[in-house]
Amino acid sequence: MSNKHRNTLQAIYHDPVSSNLQWREVESLLNHLGATVEPAHGARFRIVLNRHEFFLHHPHHSNELSKQEVKHLRECLAGAGATLSNYDESKE
Repeated sequence: MSNKHRNTLQAIYHDPVSSNLQWREVESLLNHLGATVEPAHGARFRIVLNRHEFFLHHPHHSNELSKQEVKHLRECLAGAGATLSNYDESKE
């Protein structure tokens, strides 16, 4: 995992919730993790990662995800097994 992807994953799991995560960085991380990212209805995107499906909302007026969307992303990634500790273990 590149440092850029690691930093994005750390920002997703960081407390307090980050309010400056860029959509393109999150999309790049998801693609790196092997997720399929497909446009759905409107500004929603369908994400499938490790057979776990969830939807993310693309920001309208900026490229930064809201805090609520970051929380949702965090829960979905954890459900799909994409956590920092899982990727640290696979690196060793």
